[in-house]
Amino acid sequence: MNTAERRDRLGELVSTRGFLRVIDAAELFGVSEVTIRGDLSALEDAGAVTRIHGGAMPRRAINPEPSLERALSLAADSKRAIGVAAAAMVAPGQSVILDVGSTALAVATALVERDDLEGISIVTNGLSIALALEVALPRFTVVVTGGTLRPLQHSLVNPGASAFLETLHADIAFIGCNGIDPERGVTNINYPEAEVKRRMMLSSKRRILIADGSKLGQTHLGVVAAVREFDLLITGPDAQADALAAVGECGIEVLQAPAGPQ
Repeated sequence: MNTAERRDRLGELVSTRGFLRVIDAAELFGVSEVTIRGDLSALEDAGAVTRIHGGAMPRRAINPEPSLERALSLAADSKRAIGVAAAAMVAPGQSVILDVGSTALAVATALVERDDLEGISIVTNGLSIALALEVALPRFTVVVTGGTLRPLQHSLVNPGASAFLETLHADIAFIGCNGIDPERGVTNINYPEAEVKRRMMLSSKRRILIADGSKLGQTHLGVVAAVREFDLLITGPDAQADALAAVGECGIEVLQAPAGPQ
């Protein structure tokens, strides 16, 4: 198989699979990872694929991702309720991993508002999250993972973020997402962030999903985990009863936070 044929086949595989890892393609075609990276770069230049960390996906598969600032205006009341319910799960002296995103930011705000919390250690890969928690110093210890900065969510991802998380074992991880589907699992629009979310799960004793009702029944590119791998889903008053029942059948506890005062 010559270079042109290999690249044509690579483009077909990326299109049919939705995501193709460099390491898998190298093994499949019997060439080096360096060669595959060159092929994918050529395909990206031709407009056929989009390169992401570790591989490539079809250009058409890119889903529009709202910025953090834009997401703050979406389902704001629901996220506020989720934040209060999530913060209530934390006890003084515990260690917490807090994900990125507008719902996680609501959790950070609710944690700061709990005057009874002392000696909390919070690890986050979100710069906006860290800044929101700063006002609670020195009651809280705030640790930022490090890693590679990506825009929109102001998040730190690989390379770098997962390596730091591997050194931790926290009491609780609050993890956001873009989709929760009983069959397809917990997913995220952005694949690099999905990788870090998976590592967060593995670095914590208790794994809690935080997602407003619009995320239920949705599926996106980056798979974080099966629903059953989480201990609890905290969602908001906007979640539909049938969607909640379907998720609950996966073996996860579900908490629907009540609407707060208007």
